[in-house]
Amino acid sequence: MNLLNIEKLPPLDSEFFETILKHKNVEIKKIISNTLKTPQTFCQEEDEFVVLLKGCAKIEINGEIKKLKAGDYLFIPANTPHTLLKTKKTAVWLAIHIY
Repeated sequence: MNLLNIEKLPPLDSEFFETILKHKNVEIKKIISNTLKTPQTFCQEEDEFVVLLKGCAKIEINGEIKKLKAGDYLFIPANTPHTLLKTKKTAVWLAIHIY
């Protein structure tokens, strides 16, 4: 399986989540964001480590705005509100959730 292979795009301004692996206290997901312009806020009960594999994104965490490009990564501690402000065109993420 190729993580950058995009077989089906979600509608514009939305995301598609695919669980790749779920084992013990870890869940790994591939996320495809299709030209997000509407901010989306998340607050998960688990820690999350994300890597932007393709595209560009802007995310706000703890009042700080971070601009990400392919290859950039973030650790988001559990119960930390974060807002994906926008993506340029299609962004592909690898998200590792640690429970």
